[in-house]
Amino acid sequence: MAKQKQSSYQWLAWSTVGYTLLVIMFGAFVRATGSGAGCGEHWPLCNGQVLPRPEQIETIIEFTHRITSGILLIMVLIGVVWAYRKFPKGHVIRHGATLSLVFVLIEAAIGAGLVLLQLVEENSTPLRAIAVGAHLFNTFLLLAVMTYTAWYTSRGYSERFRIRAKGKAVFMIITGLVLYGLVGATGAITALGDTLFPVGSVAAVEGAATHFLIKLRVIHPILAVAVSFFIIWLAGFIRNEGALPHVNRTSYWLQIGVITQLIGGVMNILLLAPTWMQLVHLLLADLVMILFVIVSMESLSFAPLYKIDRKTKKHTAMGLQTSLS
Repeated sequence: MAKQKQSSYQWLAWSTVGYTLLVIMFGAFVRATGSGAGCGEHWPLCNGQVLPRPEQIETIIEFTHRITSGILLIMVLIGVVWAYRKFPKGHVIRHGATLSLVFVLIEAAIGAGLVLLQLVEENSTPLRAIAVGAHLFNTFLLLAVMTYTAWYTSRGYSERFRIRAKGKAVFMIITGLVLYGLVGATGAITALGDTLFPVGSVAAVEGAATHFLIKLRVIHPILAVAVSFFIIWLAGFIRNEGALPHVNRTSYWLQIGVITQLIGGVMNILLLAPTWMQLVHLLLADLVMILFVIVSMESLSFAPLYKIDRKTKKHTAMGLQTSLS
């Protein structure tokens, strides 16, 4: 019965994940096109009206983003109500749905703050940079929790999530997730700098400049490369620890996703960060986060099933030996 409940819930859970990706992309489009002030200094109203009369394209873009964000809030609220009606107290899906709502509300609060404090358009203050970085970090947390909830409904596990992996693996996985969130935050700040101070050439990116947003551009690529190699190594480590076959396959996809994301970052620099490439770069980052969460949850929820002898390429499981070659 519990599995049937989870099966019926997973469609909503994965649909919410997919729709969240669209909202994230639209939010980045708002920033990239300088449409954050399209509704003036009003929030949640737009130019002081519930249904504004759009006189410029920026108003249409910003108002549409608010509508799509509102729909996401409704979807998350439906998920919370459903979870509390269908699953018992203490069930992991209840926790996931509740955390999703918390992070959505934080997203809304940060978005409202950007508008009310006029941290939009040409504003290039440190406060805006901090807010933008925090915005994307929270976005990654939201996406991670939603993915965790959707993954759990798909797997049909028991009511509580239990970590069975070894301490070393747990530490490295949590470290990797946090570091990846920081990469996203620095990426958002870099994208803000690219929007406010468009680069005329690749050489200009590397050159010295007076504004802090331009000086900070070098931090994101360095951190992104370092963390990417760590995640690639971590995926291999998880396989060597004796993960399940389907976890192994997903870990390969995670490595491919990270490499593709690195290539996307290089292209973003070479093409001088056009809006469409910024959106592609962000989408790849979101997809990597989803894969990373799935691999992490799968590996944390199972103790190693076998140990690998790297010389003989054999693994031992419950006293049996089987060739991996």
